[in-house]
Amino acid sequence: MRFNQFFLIAIFTALAALAAPATAKTQVVMLGTGTPIPIPDRSGPGVAIVVDDTPYIVDFGPGIIRRAAAASTEYGGTVEGLRVDNIGTAFLTHLHHDHSSGLPDLVFTSWTHGRKAAFELYGPEGIDKMARHVLEAYAEDNRYRLYGLEPATANGWKINAHTVDEGVVYTDDLIKVEAFRVRHGAWPNAFGYRFTTPDKVIVISGDTALDKKVEEYATGADILIHEVFSEAGVAKRPPFWQTYHRDNHTSSYELGELASRAKPGLLILYHILLFGADEESILNEVREKYDGKVILANDLDVFE
Repeated sequence: MRFNQFFLIAIFTALAALAAPATAKTQVVMLGTGTPIPIPDRSGPGVAIVVDDTPYIVDFGPGIIRRAAAASTEYGGTVEGLRVDNIGTAFLTHLHHDHSSGLPDLVFTSWTHGRKAAFELYGPEGIDKMARHVLEAYAEDNRYRLYGLEPATANGWKINAHTVDEGVVYTDDLIKVEAFRVRHGAWPNAFGYRFTTPDKVIVISGDTALDKKVEEYATGADILIHEVFSEAGVAKRPPFWQTYHRDNHTSSYELGELASRAKPGLLILYHILLFGADEESILNEVREKYDGKVILANDLDVFE
């Protein structure tokens, strides 16, 4: 009887271990770290948060799908979850073209590569209009692929556009996504996002001037991905542009001070405006105010 009892306990323990979910794995992939300035080795802004091989895209500047393909195991990279046909959910911080002009490529290339479900798109007011016009612009191509000699899946061309406001905007078994408004010049609807996965909290600023909301949502986060401009570089700009950039973006000194208060586990710089300064100098400017871990990201950097 005693032997049978231990035997049953062993069986139940083994079955419980099999049933328990494996530890989640979150990867952050920098698909684009650039700005409207067409620097060849920095694509337009785009970040992939990949949780257990499920990707969530934040912003989709020029080159987004080619960068995702380069990062994927399908084309020699290291990230299994960035197979092109696996990309089906994205979040937009604001409607500036450098963050959004990759939308047709994001939707239609992943569709013609094999994605079956409609694309789920989240963003500020105007996202539905953007999605509708993209579909209208490519209606003939989509018709040909649906009914011509290049058949594609029946529903993958569709876009389900969701307008976001502050608060929780998306949840599934792997992730919770919260949107928060940020101050980006005259834009009435510009957002940052906070992603909570089973093993990480990741905050993405989008384009923003120094904003307390970013600090609030980034406090204690594992990773803060934040835009930045060089303090020394902007000082060389004409007065009008100095004012413009300070109203729309965050300086290296301001970001260093914000990070010192929020204390993220890792600070990642992207959407980098150098204005003639070099990359090491902008890092040094941040480090003057912040003694935590900070990295200036390049396209295709992967953080696990």
